[in-house]
Amino acid sequence: MARLTVAKTYKLYLGGAFPRSESGRTYQVHDTKGSLMANAALASRKDARNAVVAARSGLAKWAGATPYNRGQVLYRVAEMLEARRADVVELVVQSRGVKVAEARAEVDAAVDRVVHYAGWTDKLSAVFGGANAVSGPYFSYSAPEPTGVVAVAASSASPLLPLVSAVLPVLAGGNTAVVVASQADPTVAVTFAEVLATSDLPAGVVNLLTGDQAEIMPWLASHGDVNGLDLTGVPADQRVALERAAADTVKRVHAPRREPDFTAAPGTARLRAFLETKTVWHPVGAVSLASGSAY
Repeated sequence: MARLTVAKTYKLYLGGAFPRSESGRTYQVHDTKGSLMANAALASRKDARNAVVAARSGLAKWAGATPYNRGQVLYRVAEMLEARRADVVELVVQSRGVKVAEARAEVDAAVDRVVHYAGWTDKLSAVFGGANAVSGPYFSYSAPEPTGVVAVAASSASPLLPLVSAVLPVLAGGNTAVVVASQADPTVAVTFAEVLATSDLPAGVVNLLTGDQAEIMPWLASHGDVNGLDLTGVPADQRVALERAAADTVKRVHAPRREPDFTAAPGTARLRAFLETKTVWHPVGAVSLASGSAY
């Protein structure tokens, strides 16, 4: 007797938990041959609001952690992704219809990319900050700080490497993220969320929504508690409206002109996209009003 195949239902990832959509909606995910792969939650506006609340609640702990500690946590993410390598490779093969060797190469590149950004956490201040030359009796120093909550529209070019390449630089800078996965292929993204949930990443640092980006992103773009937008995965004809919505709340927006080559060396553009520069001025060599001496 033939056994009935039970399709997995992939849920959202909010605040460290995996809830269903508050609307109860789901949609079917198919592989490249048109066969049913799984069911996925169809996130709503309310789910997007819940994701922002979770990201805001996790920001203080993550931004307040030492850069060295953040690096350790992100390296743990790489360890857990490596441990799930076989499962993720199988999903990439099924969802994209590629050969096993190509899927393995993407997963390996994703693991390496996580390690890459884990190594950046305690180097940001040295590279993007430092003492400023000023003309006057002052010491001036600039240091990078996280922007806050960043909404990321994941690219649909490939299921894993573009996702990792967009989310990890946001986390390396001390930000928290609300990620809208590719609608056509959310299974790998949710599996990556399972990796995050079993690592040491605090709850709320990454929150994953699955469903229609065109439905969810306008709410995130206009949300007053979202501080930045990564529009990498948004079609060109939708970007202008999102950028206008973001302007009302003065959000930082990262919108590459073309689809990035995620296999290339990542550079620093994504790291800098969601960092603020805080500059401190301190008087030196001024005259003390109390005694007339210099200090």
